[in-house]
Amino acid sequence: MQYVGFVALSALFVFFTTALGAAFIYIFKRAESGKMGAFFLGTASGIMLASSIWSLLLPSIEQAQVNWGKLSFIPAVLGVLLGGSVLLLLEQFAVYRAKKENNSLFFSVTLHNIPEGLAVGFALGMAHVIGTMEAYVAAFGLAVGVGLQNIPEGFAVALPIYLQTSNKKRAFSYGVCSGLPEPFCVILGTILSAKLRLFQPWLLAFAAGAMIFVVVKELIPESQERYKNHGSVGALVGFVVMMALDVALG
Repeated sequence: MQYVGFVALSALFVFFTTALGAAFIYIFKRAESGKMGAFFLGTASGIMLASSIWSLLLPSIEQAQVNWGKLSFIPAVLGVLLGGSVLLLLEQFAVYRAKKENNSLFFSVTLHNIPEGLAVGFALGMAHVIGTMEAYVAAFGLAVGVGLQNIPEGFAVALPIYLQTSNKKRAFSYGVCSGLPEPFCVILGTILSAKLRLFQPWLLAFAAGAMIFVVVKELIPESQERYKNHGSVGALVGFVVMMALDVALG
């Protein structure tokens, strides 16, 4: 029951933080759009990079040591490459759809919410296998980190919609919809990780590779488009905040 509660809480948390970020559009002033958007996107990229390292790659390598010994980096390397490759293929569809809908950022953020949700689910599945409260707290810490970066992402999706349409209600709905895949992927990732224990190092690395690909391909370039300093500062802030959370929560 405790396990189910952690999964449900994590799934709801990562969704509602996206909605919270999108809700900021209601207190937004148009003149602040460029700098705020750059900072928020930078913050999201920094949080995702730190999560990929401390919450996914390092646990992946640590788990692989049981069967791989000194070669424990192999599942991490191959998993990262596989995760990035799958996102590259999926992005081709997203780019095609974006050209038709004229909203590339919405499709990009919605797409990369899939590996984020899976990453949280994989961590929860790993915690279930370990079975200690510390493991559950650490897994929920990843959900908190993902949720924190969902706030700027939700706003980043809503912002261009509002600038295009001047309709805050529509912008908010787009921001909320971008987070819909994430709670379902949390549940899917939990099931896969708990059932496929032998593949947990691979699954964690796969999620990390997908997240890193999105950061490098989408979030960082978007944050550097006009206000580079704001995007760079946001990335540093996001990275150190998530790093501190990951280390503090074990």
